[in-house]
Amino acid sequence: MNIKKLKVKFLLLAAFCFIGLTQTGCGVFDEALNNVSSLVGLSETATVIANTAQIRSSYAVVAADLLEVKRGDKLEVLEQIEFEKILWLRVRASDEDNTEGWIEAQNVITSNLLEKSKALAAEFKDLPPQAAGQLRAASNLRLAPDMKSENLLFKLANGSTFEVMDWKFVPKEQNAAEVDDSAKGEQKQAKTLKNEEIEAAKEIGEPEKLDEKYDVWYQVRLDPSISPAPAGWLFGRQVELQVPNDIIFFQENDKKFVTWYRLDNDTSEKGASKDTTKSATPGSWIILTRTNIVKAIDGVEPDFDGIIVLGYDKYDQNHYSVYRSGSGVLWGLLPLKVEGTGDNKSFSVQLRNNNGEIQEKRFVVFKDKNRMRLTPPEDMAQYESKPVR
Repeated sequence: MNIKKLKVKFLLLAAFCFIGLTQTGCGVFDEALNNVSSLVGLSETATVIANTAQIRSSYAVVAADLLEVKRGDKLEVLEQIEFEKILWLRVRASDEDNTEGWIEAQNVITSNLLEKSKALAAEFKDLPPQAAGQLRAASNLRLAPDMKSENLLFKLANGSTFEVMDWKFVPKEQNAAEVDDSAKGEQKQAKTLKNEEIEAAKEIGEPEKLDEKYDVWYQVRLDPSISPAPAGWLFGRQVELQVPNDIIFFQENDKKFVTWYRLDNDTSEKGASKDTTKSATPGSWIILTRTNIVKAIDGVEPDFDGIIVLGYDKYDQNHYSVYRSGSGVLWGLLPLKVEGTGDNKSFSVQLRNNNGEIQEKRFVVFKDKNRMRLTPPEDMAQYESKPVR
């Protein structure tokens, strides 16, 4: 950067500092200083999130490609500009030539946002994944389960895979967007919900449907090969849960699998939990299920209302039922926790009893003559209720 530009920036900074000092209150000074930061382009770092991207000579259509950068590369951000509704950043690379040029903002994530994503991941670092998922369309990764502009991290590509760590049911808005793929600052055209069928169902006394009342948001963990940002929230309408092939046929119309965990994985090994929701071969599983009926208590919906444990006979090459709660009779919350090694394991979940108390309950799984068995909590009856019809 030449001496003339430095002088200009210094003068701008001095001018705004003078304005701030001559006004009453620190708020005016802070605002003035923020404006200076925007004007003079105080630098910060950014990380490339695209597989590959080009640093270009300008943000014009006919600009030349100067340098190809790859996912994970660090860049210094010098300034930004919006050109034809696209946000561009002027950056400096760390190659031998310290190449400077322009890159589309959608291809990078700033250090500030990256640190927030890492903080989100730290909240569940010791928990196993609850399910596995894949995007059926490009979707924004966010810091919170809503579409506010300040929560946007970046757009995750169609087909991206991830581990589901948690989810949240959010009441549907009347003018809700169908998808979440808008750029920062862009307002997605909303579609008005059709409430005729919902109202008709209410008139004849049918229970409210979960998917008619709520949108689901998934809190996800991403592999470094997919994204430098390790965690965020995804809008559920663009998420497809990846139920393993050997158990998907046990999923019935009146209930869906929401969480699954492979029991014949050894959780004693460091990092073994990474593979507990995926499998290329048949095995034994714990499965938490959810019926499509609204069951909110004090505004909170259960994460699951049924438990299935399936064993797998390697000689007959068939699954068999080890344990099944009644369909829709439980009121339970995540996370699903699994402990133990080899054939002796236990799993715990939080269940609400008939008195409204939520307690962690432990189920013990063991092998008996090559068959898997399960011992439920002794007081299990008080956590079961009649399913909603």
